[in-house]
Amino acid sequence: MEIYPRKQIPIIRTDVSLSPQTPTHICLITDFCSGGELFALLDRQPMKLFKEESARFYAAEVVIGLEYLHCLGIIYRDLKPENILLQKDGHIVLSDFDLSFMTSCKPRIIKHPPPNNRRRSRVSPSPTFLAANSDVKFICGKARVHCSKLLQSCHNDAIDWWALGIFLYEMLYGRTPFRGKNRQKTFANILHKDLTFPSSIPVSLAGRQLLNLLLNRDPVDRLGSNSGANEIKQHPFFRGINWPLIRTMSPPPLDAPPELIEKDLKAKDVKWEDDGVLVNPVDLDLF
Repeated sequence: MEIYPRKQIPIIRTDVSLSPQTPTHICLITDFCSGGELFALLDRQPMKLFKEESARFYAAEVVIGLEYLHCLGIIYRDLKPENILLQKDGHIVLSDFDLSFMTSCKPRIIKHPPPNNRRRSRVSPSPTFLAANSDVKFICGKARVHCSKLLQSCHNDAIDWWALGIFLYEMLYGRTPFRGKNRQKTFANILHKDLTFPSSIPVSLAGRQLLNLLLNRDPVDRLGSNSGANEIKQHPFFRGINWPLIRTMSPPPLDAPPELIEKDLKAKDVKWEDDGVLVNPVDLDLF
């Protein structure tokens, strides 16, 4: 609950304005995402993967969401397709902040000096926005997205960039890169298995290079660890993405489009008092 009210942009699931109560339950009401989970959409695609254009679009929107969270000092820690919801227009929102961690953050603007050459450019280098979070220690979340250094040392928001690499790999290849037969085997693969790319699935060189950079086992050398999301935005894989206007872009077409969830015509209208207490708890069939 501490984290939810801080989210004020469309890409983060917002509007937790009520905490209605019954004698046995406390509920959180958030905005409705009629497209359902991205995981379900991915599962309906041929071979359970997205074409590169679609994977690029969804990954770019996730980058924007993570960048905003890091600016607030929030480390997400649970990025996976099940926690990404689709709005009616096809854009995504991040949800489920149970594992998120609040840490200190010092956002700052870095102004770059003009190029030191004889031919001075009339266009000055754009400033860089950087949000740096303090190191924290934790072990939580799904085994498939755990970072290897997470098991051994301190960590900061670099874990979210590792998870972005796992997420992008799953969208492009239809599975996670270090999945094992059981939890222990998965951890062993994270620590020791080389990152491989199935030759049967065509992915661009830029895409494979980005995955290698995001899934670097050393957090210090991982893409995003030095200048945050700016490093990732500038990678050639995202060439063509208009970052300031990404929420106005139309999502790329999919082989199996999203199936929107319609309102249940048989559902009962529920009335709440001003303080969030259910008027007639006995009439509520949700629980």
